[in-house]
Amino acid sequence: MSTQITTAFVNQFSQNIQLLSQQMGSLMRNTVRQETVNGEKAFFEQIGSAVAQKRASRHASTPIMDTPHARRMVTMSDYEYADLVDDQDKIRLLISPESTYGKAAAAAIGRAMDDEIIGALGGTAKTGVSGGTSTALPSSQKIAHGSAGLTIAKLISAKKIMDQNSVDPSIERYIVVSPEQIEDLLNTTSVTSADFNSVKALVNGTVDSFMGFKFITSNRLKDDGTSRLCYAYAREGVVMALGKDVTAKIDPRPDKSYSTQIYYCSTFGASRMQEEMVVELACNE
Repeated sequence: MSTQITTAFVNQFSQNIQLLSQQMGSLMRNTVRQETVNGEKAFFEQIGSAVAQKRASRHASTPIMDTPHARRMVTMSDYEYADLVDDQDKIRLLISPESTYGKAAAAAIGRAMDDEIIGALGGTAKTGVSGGTSTALPSSQKIAHGSAGLTIAKLISAKKIMDQNSVDPSIERYIVVSPEQIEDLLNTTSVTSADFNSVKALVNGTVDSFMGFKFITSNRLKDDGTSRLCYAYAREGVVMALGKDVTAKIDPRPDKSYSTQIYYCSTFGASRMQEEMVVELACNE
């Protein structure tokens, strides 16, 4: 049983339990490709680009193209959350806490989804027929910190890398950063710059897009002690495989004095599908 619930006894006149400030649900799930799968592992086919051949004459032989094929493997992981709410706790509170605990559970599962996606963006992808080959994000897809935080120049470079890789501009592009990088943009942009008003609107939450990227602010990004690794990506560049979507059960437990158990679970995994659609930006903090 959660030991924290006893703190609610201090004030029996409290109207509700204030949920600690936390990120509610997944911020990134709907920014990547999603597929429903079965089994412990899932494989996704990759079809490379081919070039059409110009016909040289009438009734010429049909050219057979050797279209590149590859595979990516996703290993599924099970995530769960459970806590008990004693029946006496509910009596002492003016509202039942299940809904609050339920939100906390849903938020925990959502953060786990974001962690999987972030891990896939910069991690090692499993490729090949059986997923036995490891593919790292190449250095050409990485922007060094350059002893600076997130700058306009880095955003321009990220956009340029994607454009040079012929990433279809109609595919939605995102960039996930921490609050520190949002502040960096404002601090490094001159008031006289044409970009200042756009950056200020981004900081104030008036707009959520800049330089062709929709911004996602997350506190889940890795910090290696000197820099934060942020990622710009196109929707089709990452896949999230869902074995079982979030399932909730809230039931009494006879073996626990009929305390109410809040239980959430989900099965999912993620993989980078195309290195050309992901750019890593190292930002000093």
